[in-house]
Amino acid sequence: MRKFSARKGFLLIADILIVAVTGTFANLALMWADILRNAGADDFWSVPWSKMTLLLGIVGVFTLLCLLSLGAYSFFWRLYGKKDFLICGFAVTLGFGLSAVSSYFFGIFGSVFPVVYFAFFYLSSLVCMLVIRVLFKKAIIRLTEAGREENARRTLVVGAGQAAKLILADIESAKSDPNNPSHDILPVCLVDDNRAKYGTKINGVPVLGNTQDIPQICKSNNISLILFAIPSCTDEERKQILEICSETQCNIKMVPYLSELYFDDTSRGKGLLKQVQDIKIEDLLGRDPISFDKDRIEAFIKGKICMVTGGGGSIGSELVRQIANYSPQQVIIVDIYENNAYDIQQELILEHGDALNLVTLIASVRDYDKMESIFKEYKPHIVFHAAAHKHVPLMETSPEEAVKNNIFGTYNVATLAENYGVEKFVMISTDKAVNPTNVMGATKRCCEMIAQHKAQHSTKTEFVTTRFGNVLGSNGSVIPLFRRQIESGKPVTVTHPDIIRYFMTIPEAVSLVLQAGAMAHGGEIFVLDMGDPVKITTLAENLIRMYGKVPYRDVEIKFTGLRPGEKLFEELLMNEEGLKSTENKKIFIGNQIAIDEEDLLSKLNELKKYAEDNNSEKVVEMLSAIVPTFQHKIN
Repeated sequence: MRKFSARKGFLLIADILIVAVTGTFANLALMWADILRNAGADDFWSVPWSKMTLLLGIVGVFTLLCLLSLGAYSFFWRLYGKKDFLICGFAVTLGFGLSAVSSYFFGIFGSVFPVVYFAFFYLSSLVCMLVIRVLFKKAIIRLTEAGREENARRTLVVGAGQAAKLILADIESAKSDPNNPSHDILPVCLVDDNRAKYGTKINGVPVLGNTQDIPQICKSNNISLILFAIPSCTDEERKQILEICSETQCNIKMVPYLSELYFDDTSRGKGLLKQVQDIKIEDLLGRDPISFDKDRIEAFIKGKICMVTGGGGSIGSELVRQIANYSPQQVIIVDIYENNAYDIQQELILEHGDALNLVTLIASVRDYDKMESIFKEYKPHIVFHAAAHKHVPLMETSPEEAVKNNIFGTYNVATLAENYGVEKFVMISTDKAVNPTNVMGATKRCCEMIAQHKAQHSTKTEFVTTRFGNVLGSNGSVIPLFRRQIESGKPVTVTHPDIIRYFMTIPEAVSLVLQAGAMAHGGEIFVLDMGDPVKITTLAENLIRMYGKVPYRDVEIKFTGLRPGEKLFEELLMNEEGLKSTENKKIFIGNQIAIDEEDLLSKLNELKKYAEDNNSEKVVEMLSAIVPTFQHKIN
């Protein structure tokens, strides 16, 4: 038997009282029947009360022993059901049966107390014990529900359509399972912009207003969780509603886009609650997801040996992940940082096993001889060049390292790609290369010029550049920094109140790279239409709200001033490049700019000498000579 709780002790005492009361009541009823039958009260005290007390003791002992031995007090009250009622009934019947036999030997059953008395005693005790269990169960459930409501996550559901109905049904079914992580969700209300739904109820939950009312409704109803349940809305609609939700201090979770939902044949739409996910900062960007031609990318990758430099970094590792899905002949990860390389290697082994021919190599793109040995041994068909130093402030203080790694690392890999007959060389660039104001941007613009220089005379290899803005969650993004600051309770640091940036997700950036590689014929700079720029201050405020905190009150936003080489806004296209559309409405091509090869190579040689001498001042001067649009400020 399980540990005896206070609730079960209370029930045992109740059973003892029931036996005593019903036995006494049966005796009194029997005496009153005799009185009425004999038309007198002389026989009222004729019943031997001492023998009745003995009978009550016998019945009580046997009944309680049967109830205990059959486990009638060992159960979970919320789950008390028909089986438990049958056990209780059987235990009472068995107890009374044993009591009848025992009392017969004491000479009190049949002689002192007739069978009709005993039958009445038994039936009244049985009914009372079952009834008290029904009432006790209801009382326990009410107390449990009250406690659950007190500790529940009071929830507002955005949307009153089919998804909301499925969500509410899942919440209801989760209540009875304490191991379900959603069992403590308490749906309080819904909102919907369809006025016809105002005042209606879905699964008993009322629709209280529209999405503009969310802040007020959350405050007046003490809401702690918002479930966004409109998977079919447009990205712009989602952004607008989520911005309203982020004005509250509620935790926000959302149903994925309709195209991202999964349903199996057995679920028939159930399990939607398990698919809700935390709101991501990219959900607030307000830009429709970018579509890519997967068939064209597969034709580009399938059966090819693909090498990714910087393959352990944020962009490089996502490149490797996506390439692995298009049936390449082999994937080669090249990275100087062994921890990142090891992490992505183990992830791919776990995901693909022996189905993926994977090679992971520790090497620096600055080491020409080492890189040549790799090209010679593996003979890649496609090279994705993602290796680079990219932290702007760090490169301002170590410009020679940016030059060695970014410029001459790129030159090494591009030259080897050409020498060993690589089909396509795809270089990862950045919007900071456009009219650069910092060393990192200038080095990346120089890399673009190297790729265009190679494209002008190479007959074997097609050289292409992909250029995009800030990537959410990448190693150089502000988002990881903001998250660390919020989680550690420190102020969020923004360089300037008016600074703006273009943003995209890592998968989008990598899909652009793959799409560009598939479309390229050589010399192009592919540019992604990244939509409207985002104000970094607004981004920080929304991120703080996503943590359920209030900007400037719970978390301070501190403006630190523009960093060396930083500008208020980034550009994606140089004025002289022009713009040409492609079949993908989100991808454009900048016209190829003629490169004076002799002048470029001469200046690169001089730049290399200054970098090897670690002459930072001369390195910056030479960068300005190679990249005329470099607007470097002396700090």
